[in-house]
Amino acid sequence: MTKRKMFLRMITASLLRRRSRMLIALLSIAVGATILSGLVTIYYDVPRQMGAQFRSYGANMILLPEGETAMTEDSLSDALGTIPESELVGATPYRYVRLDMPSRQQSFTGAGTDFAQVQKTSPYFSVEGEYPANSREILVGKEIAETIGVKVGSSVELSYKPSNMSAGDASADRTAGASLTGSAEGFNNAFLTADVVLDDEGKIASIEVDASSQTPEIGSMVGTDIAFLDQFIGKTLPLKADEIDAVTGATISSQAVVSAVNNAVSSEKASSAGNAEHFTVAGILSTGGEEESYIYMAMKDMQRLTEEDTLDVAELSVSAGADELEAYSEAITQSGNGVKARLVKRVTRSEASVLGKLQALVFLVTVVVLLLTMICVSTTMMAVVSERRREIGLRKALGASDQSIRSEFLGEGMFLGGLGGILGAILGFVFAQVVSINVFGSSITFQPLLLPVTIIASMAIAAASCQLPIKRAVVIDPAIVLKGE
Repeated sequence: MTKRKMFLRMITASLLRRRSRMLIALLSIAVGATILSGLVTIYYDVPRQMGAQFRSYGANMILLPEGETAMTEDSLSDALGTIPESELVGATPYRYVRLDMPSRQQSFTGAGTDFAQVQKTSPYFSVEGEYPANSREILVGKEIAETIGVKVGSSVELSYKPSNMSAGDASADRTAGASLTGSAEGFNNAFLTADVVLDDEGKIASIEVDASSQTPEIGSMVGTDIAFLDQFIGKTLPLKADEIDAVTGATISSQAVVSAVNNAVSSEKASSAGNAEHFTVAGILSTGGEEESYIYMAMKDMQRLTEEDTLDVAELSVSAGADELEAYSEAITQSGNGVKARLVKRVTRSEASVLGKLQALVFLVTVVVLLLTMICVSTTMMAVVSERRREIGLRKALGASDQSIRSEFLGEGMFLGGLGGILGAILGFVFAQVVSINVFGSSITFQPLLLPVTIIASMAIAAASCQLPIKRAVVIDPAIVLKGE
């Protein structure tokens, strides 16, 4: 039998004779290795996990035109080439213009965009209905939808006219036989619409009121109460407030109808001042922010309506650390393609701060658990040394060297460390997977390199834990021990 085999046999025999104590030491090392393996896995996977979580808060980089140079889809594409595709979550272009709604005599901010990219860079958008998928479909902010009284499936007319164009004044439209449309703010800031037709003498011949945005069965009655509407027939514009008696309980809505009639102009004339198209409301957008005051349409619809293809801004969501984002920003700005990049500091700084604190916490917990593991293993080995004092004394009396005793105890500790490391590496991955799924909602991949690292670290911890017990073992005096003292 070789010395190596004999050494292994001695170690295993010693461990088996003290199964209960050695099981405690093994479990201590396995628990420590599990925490080490699991938290190290989480430590290195946290940046990816946290990055994915922070992407749900919106873009962390924006691209803007540099100087007087207009940003186009081509220049945007060139700028995006600076960022690796694996790190670019989404890039959403925007073009903002002022859109008119002739039937409501109102103007709103319209935004042309790419809805597929919007869902990547702004996952917090909540849409009642669905995102526009076809041409001439729009996404209306909740605030606007409540103001003009539209729902999913409603049809609205939107027109665009350059800032130097005007639709004219209302009095010029009030000719005999004219059809006029106007709107005004009623109860709870919601708009209602009035359509009137003038007779040959320029007086009101008929009137229709859309008051669906007003309070049901109260304010909405101004659109169906025949007695109220008949008061307008035969009147000449503009009306005076005391000419019309309000519907009982709906004074504000009634006054709004009078204002809408007075504001009425020819919708055809308003539309002729610029490009106009009919759109279908595909969804109502709710965010709790300023996005609720915009009307969104596909970029191709916006380009057709405005006959321009420039971009105002692009929002980017990039899965990268603060230093990498800074490097990409500088590279884009210095590329000379007419685009400059800016970081959304509130997102990048928050991400870096939270990530740093979380990694520090993981590191601290790992260190504390490993120290507790060392204390537990060292205490167990000290108890083993106390039990084996007579055996050690007898071996030394028969000529055993301090080195042989040191090697045996160290071998036992290393064996326990290796076995505990294997168990800990496997259980650590399971632990990390459970934490990742429950905290971050996504799984992690197994890191093969972590297996040998965990085993080596566990053996090193076990070896360090055995140093004090070994020191106690080698100083045992055979004469004193064999006397029974």
